[in-house]
Amino acid sequence: MSTHQSRPVRAEAVVDLAAIRHNVTTLRARAEGAQLMAVVKADGYGHGMVPVARAAREAGADWIGAAVLEEALALREAGDTGPIFCWLTTPGEPLEDAIEAGIDLSAGAPWEIDELAIAVQDRPARVHLKIDTGMSRGGAVPEEWPALIRAAVREQATGRIEIKGIWSHLASSDEPKSTANESQLATFTEAIEVAESFGIDAEFKHLANSGATLALPETHFNLVRPGVATYGLSPFGHALPSAELGLRPAMTLKARLAMVKRVPAGAGVSYGLTWTAPRPSTLGLIPLGYGDGLPRHASNGGPVQAYGARRAIVGRICMDQCVVDLEDDDAAAGDEVVLFGPGTAGEPTADDWADAAGTINYEIVTRLGPRIPRRYVDSALGSTAAAER
Repeated sequence: MSTHQSRPVRAEAVVDLAAIRHNVTTLRARAEGAQLMAVVKADGYGHGMVPVARAAREAGADWIGAAVLEEALALREAGDTGPIFCWLTTPGEPLEDAIEAGIDLSAGAPWEIDELAIAVQDRPARVHLKIDTGMSRGGAVPEEWPALIRAAVREQATGRIEIKGIWSHLASSDEPKSTANESQLATFTEAIEVAESFGIDAEFKHLANSGATLALPETHFNLVRPGVATYGLSPFGHALPSAELGLRPAMTLKARLAMVKRVPAGAGVSYGLTWTAPRPSTLGLIPLGYGDGLPRHASNGGPVQAYGARRAIVGRICMDQCVVDLEDDDAAAGDEVVLFGPGTAGEPTADDWADAAGTINYEIVTRLGPRIPRRYVDSALGSTAAAER
């Protein structure tokens, strides 16, 4: 861990931990009394799992959510002692480690209950039963829900497991008016009633992700699980931007130009020469490419802020580099450009890059690779720290 960057870097992702805390505080208010689980899977959506989890806890997050066991166990190793929920496992994984670490786990099929019971050593497994309410991903479909409940009740009677929650996941919360949300909510409510008929009174019922936390209060129950909104990104994209939701994007991606050159009209750029300069132009070489996580689909259009103006990536994005058309800017190697950030200073946002690549803002931040160092700042305190990753 380094606390000081003494030399300029070719590129960096700057993460504002004050923005993370602000977003958690905002989401807690929207949760209307329900507990809040800040989801930090996929290395905190590319922002850094452990720093984000710590900031979220500081802002009052009751739970931390991790997709896979190695994430949940790494949080414990980093010193997080609060409730952690982990939901994605495959047969034969070391469930005993997670159980002994006090991590809550998911089960959506009877075989998962069996594996949890076998893995128990000194303490019971804390289990959240997952019902598939219509997304057709994880969880028991309604026809198989009673079988899952019977298996769970059987092992709870032995003391090997504790049924702590009932949960599901919404497929269309980014479209709040979709009838799918109403249908899934009805199925979830029915599943709770069936579980109660078997004598299960689960402490936690949770269905709401980011979109539902922000726009579907009827889905909140007593625990919500915002993911992308924790990072200040809107699950609704440009239809309802972050600022209108009271969220602050936490990440800014910057790079320093590796080379600047003047080319004549007609010069082709990058593989396949898919862009040709329509006039004499200044081109800047950005030392980032799809090997760092920039989407190749954003070739010939990915937005960049340079010298106070919006410019565009021209030609195909390569593995390690890409080219920006600076037009007639007075540019030099080493100058800084911004690929995306909060947008408050006119820079492109993750939503703008998502539009250019035909994807979603989730993917833009999550796909950034380990060659890009993360630097953590706290705009509330004016402090900064660089982390080797």
